[in-house]
Amino acid sequence: MRTSLLFITGIFLLYNLASQPLTPVEDTIPMRDGKTLAADIYIPSGAMQRPTILIQTSYSKFWYRYNLPLGFGTGIDTSAYNFVIVDWRCFYASASACIAVPNRGEDGYDVIDWIKDQTWSDGQIGTWGPSALGKVQFQTAHEKHPNHTCAVPLVAGPQFEYQEYFHGGVYRTAYVEQLDALGYGMSAFLLSNPFYSATWQWVENNNWYPAEIEIPMFMIGGWYDHNTDLMIEFFNAIKQQSPVGTQHKLLMGPWAHGGFGTAQVGTAQQGELFYYGAENWNDSLAMMFFNYYMLNDINGWDANPAIKYFQMGENTWQNSAEWPTTNTTNYNLYLNTGGLLDINAPPNPNTFSNFDYDPRDPSPTIGGATLNQNLLQGPYNQADTVEIRNDILIFTTDELIQDIKLIGKPVVHLFVSSNRLDTDFAIRLTDVYPDSSSMILAESIRRMRFRNGYTIADTASMVSGQVYEVEIELKNLANTFLAGHKIRIDITSSNYPRFDKNLNNGQEMYVTGDTLIASNTVYHGSDYSSYIEFPFVDYVQSELLVNNTINFSIYPNPCNNILYIHTPIIDTYQITIYDIYGKTYYKRNILNISAKKNLIDISELDKGIYFIKITDNKNITSIKKLIKI
Repeated sequence: MRTSLLFITGIFLLYNLASQPLTPVEDTIPMRDGKTLAADIYIPSGAMQRPTILIQTSYSKFWYRYNLPLGFGTGIDTSAYNFVIVDWRCFYASASACIAVPNRGEDGYDVIDWIKDQTWSDGQIGTWGPSALGKVQFQTAHEKHPNHTCAVPLVAGPQFEYQEYFHGGVYRTAYVEQLDALGYGMSAFLLSNPFYSATWQWVENNNWYPAEIEIPMFMIGGWYDHNTDLMIEFFNAIKQQSPVGTQHKLLMGPWAHGGFGTAQVGTAQQGELFYYGAENWNDSLAMMFFNYYMLNDINGWDANPAIKYFQMGENTWQNSAEWPTTNTTNYNLYLNTGGLLDINAPPNPNTFSNFDYDPRDPSPTIGGATLNQNLLQGPYNQADTVEIRNDILIFTTDELIQDIKLIGKPVVHLFVSSNRLDTDFAIRLTDVYPDSSSMILAESIRRMRFRNGYTIADTASMVSGQVYEVEIELKNLANTFLAGHKIRIDITSSNYPRFDKNLNNGQEMYVTGDTLIASNTVYHGSDYSSYIEFPFVDYVQSELLVNNTINFSIYPNPCNNILYIHTPIIDTYQITIYDIYGKTYYKRNILNISAKKNLIDISELDKGIYFIKITDNKNITSIKKLIKI
């Protein structure tokens, strides 16, 4: 109960809560088996029938009394909708209705069937909710109640997949522990089925039904969420197979999963970064969707693109008819000697890098696509924690002189060896800022016994010193690496507690056993060229990673009010000042900067660290740090 309350607190109490909660009508809704589910019902003042937004929750309906979703807060009388919030069977006020194997889709059907007959209902029911509250919407839609009008699932899909719980063959320790603490009790089944099998095939087939979704869905996800690929996979399927495929739409923002901490779907702050241009877009577009389908509002919703996504880095919203977009081309960046990530393949054979991995001291999880109350969530700097350790290999590009736009899934191709029968190789992709912050974008892992596949028959031990090729796929992203930044790949053999620690002994997994230190090797020579395949847009391979610079100076630095800037070459330059989060405060073309002093008034800037970017008419860029005092 304590953990569940913490989860709900993370969702609701971070917002501005009213001093007096709402007082809903409490009722019970009969199910087909004779049991009842507890419901809170919110009806705006005025005797009229309205459409209803249904929320089915495993996290206690009580908390919505302090903050109704979609921006309503405690302003129920401003709503054009009724709200019905129901506790799941086995949870909170519906605990007495518990049965061994609940069919939550059937329960959703029965709730809708009850709502449609109430005097305050006009018969239209839309559903809304994140995570588990999103998954149950798919299950309810699968039952095809004629009054289920539309649905808005956030950071969720209906799938129950092997890879969701054993990513790259590695148990997602922190995730499953959190699910158990929240009352889902999944670890026993998962740990009894650590290999892909007929059981997993049956489970996956029974939770995959895109052709059965017959109502419009507005799916909302985030680039820092752990369900990113799962959501995109199902959206693409319903778009193609659902009878109302052209009506489905997808919104992908710069958001984490939410539930703990300040990072929620729609908030500006995500980890250590801020995305003000994406704040509350989830709520405003969800209301546009509901109004279109349940109020017959001619608001142009149908003219919206199938996919709207946030391009991080440049921090702009983009539209697309499909995902992945069609304007990307795959390019390879190769691991080279000296920790360089480069467009050029390594010229010399027999080059490699080593590191030791000790399961008793694993590389720590710092942010990323996590879901656990004890872990940070979203983009966090890896430089001062993960990257200062000695159990890591780091490969970084030169400073970029132009923006590089990544859209899609990067794929890491490594040639590796180990002195142990089994070990893991874990990847972190980061965006290195001019202040050397290494902000995590995505991470993945692969257990080497599963390098050929995930069934028992696929597994194979490693032979000491033998070189193996392994492919590690990262999740979908939309990020622009800005000029002055760098692209970085971190290679470790652990990312704990997000992923299970490999004991390196090659024996049975997830039991107590001998803990061995592994000496692991990554090869990056002309004979074994490890590389990362990136889907880039408008990438000029011969130019973007060349470390050309502009010689310019700024003074005084630190600066209080007036900043002077000059270059030794007369030219036209674009000057941009932005903060560590990428927010631009000044952007202007300045003609003929030379040894003459050119001044910029920065008196209105807050104290702190900024960056000055100067770009010439050949698109060559240099960046310097500025301290405002």
